[in-house]
Amino acid sequence: MILHPSSLVATSRRRLLAIGGVGLAAWALAGCTTQPGLGDSPQELQTASDETDARRRARTRLALATGYYENGQHTVALDEQKKSLQIDPGFGEAYNLGGLIYMALGDMALAQSHFQRAIALNPRDGDALHNLGWLQCQQGQLAAANQSFERALAVPTYPGRARTLMAQGVCEARAGNLARAEAALMRSYELDAGNPVTAFNLSQLLYQRGDYTRAQFYIRRLNNSELANAESLWLGIRVERRLNNRQAMEQLAAQLRRRFPQSRELLAHERGAFDD
Repeated sequence: MILHPSSLVATSRRRLLAIGGVGLAAWALAGCTTQPGLGDSPQELQTASDETDARRRARTRLALATGYYENGQHTVALDEQKKSLQIDPGFGEAYNLGGLIYMALGDMALAQSHFQRAIALNPRDGDALHNLGWLQCQQGQLAAANQSFERALAVPTYPGRARTLMAQGVCEARAGNLARAEAALMRSYELDAGNPVTAFNLSQLLYQRGDYTRAQFYIRRLNNSELANAESLWLGIRVERRLNNRQAMEQLAAQLRRRFPQSRELLAHERGAFDD
């Protein structure tokens, strides 16, 4: 079961997610409920005709839980998720959603146990592997996170490769492994060049590494799209400053002032805090 793509766009519009930030989970986990049709068997793909009546009823209940989760009603979502498992205790997708709900509620131990249970039921559940990897990254367990990410990427039918590579790149950057971070983010960008979160993080990483010309390429593409926001405009200003492009700086600053007059990025610009 996947979340509607508009939820990804809405999250990206509100705030792009910097390498050092804490908001990445909102995007990295969005859409990471297991897709129907991947099934719970590691041997073969499951189709609708394989499902029992109990599984169909559990899936209907899980759809309700997913809707509540998307709307931020986490306690109600958890109640519906539990009802789904009461109908079908072996429903791996319900455990995966339970992990996301517990992450949102701040209970990382229960979140991890739910992701692990989903993976035990279906070792090819790329979404659950991704979610477990992101949880491990949040807890500073880089080696374990990379193992989970690589297992997700190894699933032939997994459609979330770009998202997982982006998360892996962010984790590597947080750990100071900038070369590996760049490699993962580049692979993610090659798979999904329209993803604003990947573009922002890749440009910021290149900026941090002093590769300003390449950073300019990615941040300009983002700032020329409808997904530009205060963070991306501010990064663009700093990149153009490093390249001594005064006119481009002024144009971006004018956009920042007009569109985001209350932003902390505009305050930083007015203070001249380009290197903070």
